[in-house]
Amino acid sequence: MELQPDLFALINITPFSWSAIGTALFCGTVIGFERQVRGKPVGIRTSALIIVGTYLFLASALLLQGEASDPTRVLGQVVTGIGFLGAGVMLSKHGEVIGVTSAAAIWMLAALGVLISLGSLLTAIKLSLLVVLILCGVEFLENRLRVLTRGVHQKTDQTSGRSGRGKL
Repeated sequence: MELQPDLFALINITPFSWSAIGTALFCGTVIGFERQVRGKPVGIRTSALIIVGTYLFLASALLLQGEASDPTRVLGQVVTGIGFLGAGVMLSKHGEVIGVTSAAAIWMLAALGVLISLGSLLTAIKLSLLVVLILCGVEFLENRLRVLTRGVHQKTDQTSGRSGRGKL
């Protein structure tokens, strides 16, 4: 008598959803790709893990919803944890604060994970594309309109390493 593995049992992730996991991976990859190509600290792996992790935490909390549990408390703790993670990518270097956009991207990744856990898969995809549009589009405008770089996102002088932005 041979034991044959049940393929369905191997790929079954009930009570979670493969479509939600796939959406989270897609959204994380889209945003992470933009960050990684630009050499920023939050790349594809990190972005995908943040969205999938947020989805799993909140989806688990929603499954436990009842008299003894409150999913909003889990959401609050996820938001707090993501805030600490975002703070970790911000640095002060030569009197300048860097990494704020990456921290904001982490915040947005977690928000997308929340949307996915609530079943808003298409909305999460649309907003991921909007995030990439913001990240790329604003830089495009900054490169063409000098007035948009006053005090923020000024290009660093390669000889001195200083940019003149955001002094502490």
